[in-house]
Amino acid sequence: MSTQVELADAYRECERITWSQARNFAYGIRLLPPAKRRGLAAIYAFARRIDDIGDGTLPAEQKIADLEDARRAVLDLAHQDPQDPVLRALADVERTFGVPIAAFGELIDGCVADVRGTTYTTWEDLHHYCRCVAGSIGRLSLGIFGMPDSRHDPVQAARLADELGVALQLTNILRDIREDYANGRVYLPAEDLAKFECDSAVLGGATPPDPPAPGGEPSPPDPPGEFVKLIEFEVERARDWYATGLRLLPLLDRRSAACTGAMAGIYRRLLERIAADPAAVLRGRMSLSGREKAAVALQALAGRLT
Repeated sequence: MSTQVELADAYRECERITWSQARNFAYGIRLLPPAKRRGLAAIYAFARRIDDIGDGTLPAEQKIADLEDARRAVLDLAHQDPQDPVLRALADVERTFGVPIAAFGELIDGCVADVRGTTYTTWEDLHHYCRCVAGSIGRLSLGIFGMPDSRHDPVQAARLADELGVALQLTNILRDIREDYANGRVYLPAEDLAKFECDSAVLGGATPPDPPAPGGEPSPPDPPGEFVKLIEFEVERARDWYATGLRLLPLLDRRSAACTGAMAGIYRRLLERIAADPAAVLRGRMSLSGREKAAVALQALAGRLT
């Protein structure tokens, strides 16, 4: 006979997953008061499980089957596996907070698209994907944060949370262009590639290297100017989504706004780093140091997000 994992232990496991896996989000989550921190850690832990299935090494058919199992489990938390700590914590989150658990279904839809190698023709196509995989997390997080002022429109807040998620996902896409291409994934819309006369192969750093200097190593290739213009175009698009999405912060309580501001601030600073050197995305994954992330979190806590 199976025994149910204790709720405190379930939340501790979600926090363990979050602190060990959430390289960027953990800096914001730690700014929340305990109950909200545990709740958002549970959201992250299940989202991490979904991502791990999609990015794993199993055959595509098995990944999709596992994702559909995850969908059934999260949409029926009243009958969750009593020994699964993440589902146990999520069931409590669903009871305690106004969290739209059904939004996990959209995240799973996006991961299924990844497994199938879906490509995107237009910005509208990519926007839908970004809403699925990141906007859904924004709306789930908003359920944890709550709305401290009843005069604020919850529909507007959900829209802003969704749009901030789109900004974060666009930043992710730009940062991971080369890695995603190596894994057979191209996210930038075909219409944008065509607009800047870029073959998708350039996303993998396919430009031949410069010949080596006498006695030296080959120089890293410079991407074509069209690629730089493409990245600059996408950066400007992401900036617009940040400008809209960050209007969510005044609608939240101080600690929830600090959490959101820290997570968004880290990604926005990363976006500006990409803007300063578009070619760097073809040389390797760009990131901020732990010290830089902590500084952004402290600024957000002080209400001085820049």
